[in-house]
Amino acid sequence: MKNIAILGTGMVGDAIGTKLVSLGYKVKMGSRTDNNEKAAAWSDRNGSLASHGTFADAASFGELIFNCTSGQISLEVLQLAGRENLQGKILVDVANPLDFSKGMPPSLSVCNTDSLGEVIQRQFTDLKVVKTLNTLNCQLMVNPGLLADPGNLFICGNDAAAKNEITGLLQSFGWEKIIDLGDITAARGTEQLLPVWVRLMGTLGTPIFNFSIVQ
Repeated sequence: MKNIAILGTGMVGDAIGTKLVSLGYKVKMGSRTDNNEKAAAWSDRNGSLASHGTFADAASFGELIFNCTSGQISLEVLQLAGRENLQGKILVDVANPLDFSKGMPPSLSVCNTDSLGEVIQRQFTDLKVVKTLNTLNCQLMVNPGLLADPGNLFICGNDAAAKNEITGLLQSFGWEKIIDLGDITAARGTEQLLPVWVRLMGTLGTPIFNFSIVQ
């Protein structure tokens, strides 16, 4: 089984990292410092398969990398992770370019003719960027069974083999209805679902919901 890196110590990184450990993967959570309290607490909770360190430590360790950072800092974090530690690897990009500078609801700092997924792919050409899981609450990401009908999960990216590998991993999370939207430019559409998602969360009074495509 591949070693996996989690970049980010928030709820998303915690949820995905914990799920991966439960599936038997060795997982290293990365942050700006090697003594981050959240990362250390996560590592302690998850036993011998879990560890933590800097972004560079995690990226070096991981054969597969999850970007679970805030979209506004994702590029900075990847620079800190180090290009030499990212080369040739799959990056599962879970981030969204949400801009909270003017309060709620957030806007998107990148949209329409571009996306965060595309920006990452352009700036880190050696990475195989796969965009997925970014249209869900973190609890649902790793436990679709929270809903009687989990709905659909979207995936996109330029590398077909990388998408196939991540699709298999997502299926091990419990996802069955995964729609491949094509190349990384499809991230424009999935990231633009977030303003709707935020409104729905307010209207429904819960983050535990998902989109379902009906034909």
